[in-house]
Amino acid sequence: MTAASFSSDNGKPASSDPESRSARPNPTLKILTVEESAAAAEAAKRAQETEAAKSAANAIPEMGGARVAEPPLEPTPEFLAELQRESDALENETPQAILKWAVDRFAPKFTMATAFGPEGMTIIHMLAEIAPETPVFNLETGYQFQETLQLRETVLERYGITVEYKYPEQTVEEFEAANHGPVYLTDPNRCCFERKLRVLHQAARGWHAWASAIRRDQSEDRARAPIVGWDKKFQLVKISPLANWTKNDVWSLIMKEKIPYNPLHDQGYPSIGCQPCTRSVLPGEDERSGRWSGFQKTECGLHSS
Repeated sequence: MTAASFSSDNGKPASSDPESRSARPNPTLKILTVEESAAAAEAAKRAQETEAAKSAANAIPEMGGARVAEPPLEPTPEFLAELQRESDALENETPQAILKWAVDRFAPKFTMATAFGPEGMTIIHMLAEIAPETPVFNLETGYQFQETLQLRETVLERYGITVEYKYPEQTVEEFEAANHGPVYLTDPNRCCFERKLRVLHQAARGWHAWASAIRRDQSEDRARAPIVGWDKKFQLVKISPLANWTKNDVWSLIMKEKIPYNPLHDQGYPSIGCQPCTRSVLPGEDERSGRWSGFQKTECGLHSS
């Protein structure tokens, strides 16, 4: 802000003496309260997070997923219309029927990504009966709970399915050293992009379709998820067989079929991601409120537009 001469309260011109001017308060300078300063700092942080998210979006490859598969799939108007018709037709089908359709339509170029949540474990259970040869992978960020990682061994023992880990280019130690400490503390959007989204972009290359375990009732971002649709971000077909299921539907099947699940769910963790960015939730809180607590963030970016 440039200095300027202002009239005093009595209408006389302000003194031209430098010492006199420096002793007077600048009427254009607003003194912020502690609360206002904290609010301004939070607003600046959100702005930085928004810019980081935009930068991350700009780093998405122009060509990937099914578009670089053999044979390639392109989101032509005709193909998108076909997906819409199929999604509408499957809207009231069971998850098993949706998965069978996906396998019949897209295998062997159909895969599944799992974070070993209750929904993902439910789909793995179904795939073990419908198409156990379906490739399944996990984005191993290096920050996952040990209880989560143990489920990979449990899946192998119970279903004979080997879940492949997909890793970022840098280890956690290399990543934090290159960024002067844990990125999740100051910029969780960038951390998710580098440790998850960038990895999934690479993992999605060459596949025609992937299964996700999202439910529409989990969050506003997921409320509009179709059963079948084109995933613009990762450039392949996204199939959500549990989209119209509820949390009770999932856990009813888990209890009935004795499907393995993360023991942290019994300790107040309804939604589990990376250990540093996940906390248990309090009674009455939203099931995803324990993710990135303290930030204006409820999604890692895999399932948001």
